Amino acid sequence: MALHPMIARVTDRIRARSTDTRGGYLTRMAAAVAQGPVRAHLSCGNQAHAYAAMGAAKADLAAAKVPNLGIVTAYNDMLSAHQPFERYPDILRAAAKAAGATVQVAGGVPAMCDGVTQGQPGMELSLFSRDVIALAAGVAFSHNCFDAALYLGVCDKIVPGLIMAAATFGHIPAVFVPAGPMPSGIPNDEKSRVRNAYAEGKATRGELMAAEMASYHGPGTCTFYGTANTNQMLMEFMGLHLPGTSFVNPGTPLREALTVAAVTRAAAITALGNDFRPAGEILDERAYVNGIVGLMATGGSTNLVLHLPAMARASGVLLDLQDFADLSEAVPLMAKVYPNGLADVNHFHAAGGLQFLIGQLLDAGLLHPDARTIAGDGLALYRQEPVLDDGRLTWRDGPKVSLNDKIVRPAATPFAPQGGLKQLTGNLGRGVIKISAVAPERHVIEAPARIFHSQDAVKAAFKAGE
Repeated sequence: MALHPMIARVTDRIRARSTDTRGGYLTRMAAAVAQGPVRAHLSCGNQAHAYAAMGAAKADLAAAKVPNLGIVTAYNDMLSAHQPFERYPDILRAAAKAAGATVQVAGGVPAMCDGVTQGQPGMELSLFSRDVIALAAGVAFSHNCFDAALYLGVCDKIVPGLIMAAATFGHIPAVFVPAGPMPSGIPNDEKSRVRNAYAEGKATRGELMAAEMASYHGPGTCTFYGTANTNQMLMEFMGLHLPGTSFVNPGTPLREALTVAAVTRAAAITALGNDFRPAGEILDERAYVNGIVGLMATGGSTNLVLHLPAMARASGVLLDLQDFADLSEAVPLMAKVYPNGLADVNHFHAAGGLQFLIGQLLDAGLLHPDARTIAGDGLALYRQEPVLDDGRLTWRDGPKVSLNDKIVRPAATPFAPQGGLKQLTGNLGRGVIKISAVAPERHVIEAPARIFHSQDAVKAAFKAGE
């Protein structure tokens, strides 16, 4: 299928706009790659410090004979989405040893949860934390001891910050290793019913707490299609996850096998192997356009409109809000996942999920099929879904038809002909709205405008009925 004219036009526009910045970026990355494994150029004292705790692997590391993979982890056990990462370093070390590689935890980054801090002073730090994460990951990799990076992160600001670091250290491969969503809790419409009843004074705080605890109830990502799960979608559309890994539940045999496979693949794509895939080459204009297409087709989080330009800029690619608006005009809305439907991400995954959508979008010419990925060349690899066959991980063709057309639909018969996000332009500036979560009768609002200088002032006016 030929590439859709709008996809081609927007990509060409981004490429032309980014000529100087992308060119400079690639020159810097090529110079870094030309040096070979940087750790081989470290002084003996530098290397002795780095490998002092590595036991029998020290000799191979000092001789740069085996790949050394660096982990940056966003683990903490306050975030349910990141709690599974507690065990990952041990899993990754064992997998690396089996693959003839070594692993070290290069560093940790902070990870905050907007679900915890919303309405609280801590929320003021949320967006800032993205850049702190990028810097912290950069500090970890500044030791120049690693042939590839394994990034452990899921939630709102964490993945964007880690992408910015992966681009900055784009002369080495980057593999993102997800944890997966928690199993489904109470239905989303029941959760909404209790919330509304509490707001109307018809439910007690105890009833509200019980409903919330039944919704957010175990390790893994929250199951609604917010920023965390949009991030996971993005990593597949941009080719930084292994195919089909985003929405496999934590603690399952398949999730464990995929975590092991991520290490095996990272070791295979270093400069010491025969399939070198530095992150800077993957994070090009095609990858970012594919990511935006995925955002529109799934009706994903508006937060990514904030993050994607910063992520792209780190790899020399310049995005503009108009790019999002134009792509939204060409890409149909093909998914209904809460908050723009009742289904959660587990239902979405069971209905065909990302593999069905990627296949449909490729067939419609709405994705760059020739994008490079960590799995290999071409996004068609991401039509495939992982399965265990007698305990052995393998990939098979994903669904070619929707398994529930109330949740996912083909590109030819979508929920809406345009994407889930729209640009708003007015005399105060530009913004973005998630129309996929707004009823059609509410797409136009005519009302007086008021100016507020803080969220506290808005809250007070709302409570006062003003």
